[in-house]
Amino acid sequence: MRRGGESKEGTHSAASVRTGQGLVEALGLVGVAWGQEVWGGPFRAMSLYLASERLCSLSGNSVICHMGGAPCLLSTVPSPYHPILIPSPLSGSPASPQETLRRSDPFPSFIPSLVSVNFFCSSLNFGRPRSVICRSSSHHVQPHHGPAPAASYLVPEIVRETQDLIEQGALLQAHRKLMDLECSRDGLMYEQYRMDSGNTRDMTLIHSYFGSTQGLSDELAKQLWMVLQRSLVTVRRDPTLLVSVVRIIEREEKIDRRILDRKKQTSFVPPGRPKNWKEKMFAILDRTVTTRIEGTQADTRESDKMWLVRHLEIIRKYVLDDLIVAKNLMVQCFPPHYEIFRNLLSMYHQALSTRMQELAAEDLEANEIVSLLTWVLNTYTSAEMMGNAELAPEVDVSTLEPLLSADVVSELLNTYMSTLTSNIIAWLRKALETDKKDWVKETEPEADQDGYYQTTLPAIVFQMFEQNLQVAAQISEDLKTKVLVLCLQQMNSFLSRYKEEAQSYKEEHLRDRQHPHCYVQYMIAVINNCQTFKESIVSLKRKYLKSETEEGVSLTQPSMDGILDTIAQEGCSSLLEEVFLDLEQHLSELMTRKWLLGSNAVDIICVTVEDYFSDFAKIKKPYKKGFGEDADGHCDTIVAIAEVIKLTDPSLLYLEVSTLVSKYPDIRDEHIGALLAMRGDTSRDLKQTIIETLEQGPTQANPNYVPIFKEIMVPSLNVAKLLK
Repeated sequence: MRRGGESKEGTHSAASVRTGQGLVEALGLVGVAWGQEVWGGPFRAMSLYLASERLCSLSGNSVICHMGGAPCLLSTVPSPYHPILIPSPLSGSPASPQETLRRSDPFPSFIPSLVSVNFFCSSLNFGRPRSVICRSSSHHVQPHHGPAPAASYLVPEIVRETQDLIEQGALLQAHRKLMDLECSRDGLMYEQYRMDSGNTRDMTLIHSYFGSTQGLSDELAKQLWMVLQRSLVTVRRDPTLLVSVVRIIEREEKIDRRILDRKKQTSFVPPGRPKNWKEKMFAILDRTVTTRIEGTQADTRESDKMWLVRHLEIIRKYVLDDLIVAKNLMVQCFPPHYEIFRNLLSMYHQALSTRMQELAAEDLEANEIVSLLTWVLNTYTSAEMMGNAELAPEVDVSTLEPLLSADVVSELLNTYMSTLTSNIIAWLRKALETDKKDWVKETEPEADQDGYYQTTLPAIVFQMFEQNLQVAAQISEDLKTKVLVLCLQQMNSFLSRYKEEAQSYKEEHLRDRQHPHCYVQYMIAVINNCQTFKESIVSLKRKYLKSETEEGVSLTQPSMDGILDTIAQEGCSSLLEEVFLDLEQHLSELMTRKWLLGSNAVDIICVTVEDYFSDFAKIKKPYKKGFGEDADGHCDTIVAIAEVIKLTDPSLLYLEVSTLVSKYPDIRDEHIGALLAMRGDTSRDLKQTIIETLEQGPTQANPNYVPIFKEIMVPSLNVAKLLK
């Protein structure tokens, strides 16, 4: 281009020049330096506004004015993004660049006249077909009767096109047009800011004119967020759409970075910047993950007792499936520096942690606490979830933070142990009450495979213990040990109640020996249960205690074996008492005149004992020893007593009785008196000698001696009776 306007592109008709002069004078402007690319984008924004107000339009490199009755040529534009070349309004010929720039007002000073709604208010008359009347000059803008523009660059039209593209889902094309609008707006505002940063009114007018641009940006963002919310589905059905969304976000991130870099130099930031769409994208994904986790609860405790188990299982399945999709598909749609899988993994982990804390804060039942802790402590890191081979090596379970803090877990465990304690007490009480109802039945108790009477009480109790120990073992070894100790503690208390109930059962029977009908059989079952309890306790310890240290901890409680032995021994005594109560009348006939004259007392005694001992045979060892094996040791006592009775030489009686007393030091004077009374031939002197011997006190007993006579009750005999 040559100075003086001799360029090929700078040649205009007189009408063009007059039109340009008239418009410039109307706007109160001065010319722009010839061929100098001074304003670029801002000029295009100005031209777009003129076009949108129907004051002008762009066609090729021409600006067509519409301010008269018909279009007229304003000037020639080298390109849509280059400044207009117009003559100086102050002379009939173009001015030099230096003169033009020297006389020029700052470009943004005419922007209010361009964008104000009251454009040329009171200055221009838009009547048709009259010519434009300028405020600063009497010149008229002559109509241009050339052809209509071939293409128009109208802001409202571009806005509509962008809106249509958004609605059609053509997000990339819509974003391209949005960027054009934002570029024009931001460039215009930047120049205004650069020339007159304090002119807020002008900036507001520019921003108002491009107000639809922000709405388009928000609408486009809304569509992007909708796609991201369905990203796990979209990536399988239409991954291209997800890629488009990511491309748009990445474009905006680059624009944000450029604007922030320019801000360091100029302090100017366009409206709506920075958009931070990448940050918002991750926030949308995070909310989507949280919503997905929260939405997996379909049932409540009232509608389904297993609601928590189902809820946790659905979470497990959804999270595993989502992460597999993210690892295999979503990573292909995002730039590597987005680290989309790592971020999604963190989002899921945090959402799960939040959800687990919410569940932990609820008033959970014991079984629900177990379900929650089992899932949190074991299932989450197992091969069924985060430890799944399809997630390796990106997911390393050893690096995952706990879903619940140690304090929350400890609080849950304490709640569980407290609830379990109450439950075990209630279960044991109910089990004992149920067993007591069986004791009064008219039918005999069931027998085991060896024919020993038993009830279901031990099986019920230890089945309950076993179930709770198995559940505790799923959570941790420490909890398992605590539950075992708890079970043993409650077993001690339970056995004390069991002993009391057995004693009450005996006393109730003694008040009416006709009821219950199967008293003996159920007392035998109670005795046998003691042995079953002992064996079950040993088995339980062996199975769930893996060290002597643990066993020592569990055995700090009072010994249950002693309680069980006491119950069994008292039960055996009750049975013997029952036998002797039945034989009391017949035993009293022995060694009496009635018996000597003839009586069937012995036969009745034998039959009765035989009948009882047929039931006693169903008593388990070692308690059966009291009725048979240990009784064999009493035969020698019977023989020794028989020797005293059948002795025919009274002179040897003292020696025989002395031997008996030395052998059985627990024998008392009433025993000797009854024995001598049975003979009926002891002299008064001999009786006196024997009594004196007894008064000297018993001889020293053998340490291994088992007392016999102290358990034998006889009618009280005083010395006076013995001497008669």
